[in-house]
Amino acid sequence: MSEQQGHFKRAITLFDAIMLVTGSMIGSGIFIVSADIARQVGSAGWLLVVWLVTGFITMAGAISYGELASMFPKVGGQYVYLREAFGRLTAFLYGWTLFLVIQTGVIAAVAVAFAKFTGVLIPWFSVKNLLFKIGPFDFSSVQLLAIILIVAITAINARGVQAGKLIQNVLGSTKLIALGLLILLGVFFGINSEAIQANFADLWTATRHAAPGVSAATVPISGSALLIAIGMAMTGSLFSSDSWNNIGFAGEEIQNPERTLVRSMAIGTAIVTALYILINIVYLLVLPLAGSPDAATIAGRGIMYATDDRVATAVAESVLGPAGAYVLAVLIMLSTFGANNGIILSGARAYFAMAKDGLFFPGLAQLNGAGVPGRALWVQCLWACLLCLSGSYGQLLNYVMFSVILFYVVTIIGIFVLRRTRPDAPRPYRAWGYPVVPLLYVLLASTFCVILLIAPDTAEFSRRGLLLVAVGVPVYFLFGNRFARKQPVE
Repeated sequence: MSEQQGHFKRAITLFDAIMLVTGSMIGSGIFIVSADIARQVGSAGWLLVVWLVTGFITMAGAISYGELASMFPKVGGQYVYLREAFGRLTAFLYGWTLFLVIQTGVIAAVAVAFAKFTGVLIPWFSVKNLLFKIGPFDFSSVQLLAIILIVAITAINARGVQAGKLIQNVLGSTKLIALGLLILLGVFFGINSEAIQANFADLWTATRHAAPGVSAATVPISGSALLIAIGMAMTGSLFSSDSWNNIGFAGEEIQNPERTLVRSMAIGTAIVTALYILINIVYLLVLPLAGSPDAATIAGRGIMYATDDRVATAVAESVLGPAGAYVLAVLIMLSTFGANNGIILSGARAYFAMAKDGLFFPGLAQLNGAGVPGRALWVQCLWACLLCLSGSYGQLLNYVMFSVILFYVVTIIGIFVLRRTRPDAPRPYRAWGYPVVPLLYVLLASTFCVILLIAPDTAEFSRRGLLLVAVGVPVYFLFGNRFARKQPVE
């Protein structure tokens, strides 16, 4: 079959959509980022506040964003919403950033995490196992496996949406059940009275602790310093809670999209938010928050200095013994595989929509015989593989989160713009709590972006992210018309 013969198939049901939302959100972050959060804020109370605020921001974003999804249930999702609210330039800047770092950066980061946890089972996969070195670039067995994973998932999704959604349903259901079991095991078999006393006797004394391998004193924090610490800590929790919007990219492949999009985002984010808060409570019931990086025991290292930040692994070992590390490694491998499947499936639809508008390579505005944007999938694959070579998990995370939240803020502002410019447009769903909830989202998320721009640990990456968005402006004016002239006639 030729590329032009395919067409989108409405194959995604409500259950499929919920699995895409939850499966894309739950990757590796929830199993590791609480260690860094603990070091940033230094107390059980503030760690839970970070996750609660993250949950509120995520839910507020999803239930507000649903209005746009119901108005424009088209392939391209957030790109389309920005185009309708603000025009082609703003939409292009989003699509440009989505391709360069947001979607592909997350794909690369999650693939690297998959490869690192594979190393628990197969030690050959290690960042220390360098296969070759070219100048300043090292190529390890972890990067090799990450690239193989991205290529394999892309190949599966190029065979059609049915293949992609089947994997998502199986892995999504499996990891939801596994997370639930981990929570129950922790509650019924892992409660540690000493950890409870240490964590809950003083909930609110905030302190900042050095990262492993860094020599620095523990510093008490309060006031503006605490606010900045919370914002920096939320980089990890928001990353772990992201990708809830990806279902919108596949609007024309969803059955009854006006209702299914809204419901799947609301239900999916609610499930994940609840699981994340519960699992962090379990962390605090099983392990002390504070610890020493030099301690010989799991309890001695605590949450903040869990080996390689693998908090969930430390909890599983405390409950199940040495076998717990292998159980968690398998769970995280399944989790990251499923997350990348959902993210890879979704992202290519945005590039397809951009190409249809004449704002991206025209060859990407084609479907293959299986009814999916095959060329867009493979271009996304190529760039994500290159990003696997460019930086560590933490570096990619810092690049991604500023841009992600910035465009969420602009998109939610689009609700207010469209209420004014298109008051009579059909709105199958209206943002719950409008205007208060969307305004709260804009305020909180904007504060987070400002903190990332001024905080010492994140400022450099966030400013680079902002510069990357700005560079898209001349790119738009230099190449936008050229893409449009090359657009194939249908």
